[in-house]
Amino acid sequence: MPTNLTKLVIVLGVVCTTAALALASVYDLTKERIAEQIRLKKVRLLSAVLPPIDNEIDGDFKESVIGKDKKGNDIKVKYFFGRMNGQVVGTAFSWVTPEGFSGDIEIMMGVSQNGEVTGVEIVRQKETPGLGDKILKKEWRDLFRGKGLTNVKWAVKKDGGEFDQFAGATITPRAVVKAVKQGLEIYQKEFGHGKG
Repeated sequence: MPTNLTKLVIVLGVVCTTAALALASVYDLTKERIAEQIRLKKVRLLSAVLPPIDNEIDGDFKESVIGKDKKGNDIKVKYFFGRMNGQVVGTAFSWVTPEGFSGDIEIMMGVSQNGEVTGVEIVRQKETPGLGDKILKKEWRDLFRGKGLTNVKWAVKKDGGEFDQFAGATITPRAVVKAVKQGLEIYQKEFGHGKG
């Protein structure tokens, strides 16, 4: 009986070691490809919110501390600069609002040198399918283009503003509108209008 148990332990040990080595090999083979896919997705998002650019945007950035969270940790924003012929034509950054109906909504937004929104993408959200997730519709996100801090009332129509809300889902668009406005305020505080 102990001989069979010993054989079983040895076989199980060999199988586990082989599986671990195989998984490590697969990880080594795929980690660079996975990292590159993540980088390309980020570049697509950054490019989607900016006017045409000709630089490697993911390598042209600066990070700033814009405040402290409730626990006293630094709140950091990484600004990516889109350039055309060496001149900054827009700045892109992501911003998270905790005010979505189902939790955090992460947006990527682009801002022109004159302080107007050049584009908004939704990076991450958990809103209700068919209701709050309508923030993913390009037509709705395009409502932000060309808007600055002073040329629009930053609220949904239900609250007297200029942005559409959705039937049965006002909280989500309200949160995104507020987040984009906050993003513009952060941009203005960091760069001012016309500075990059």
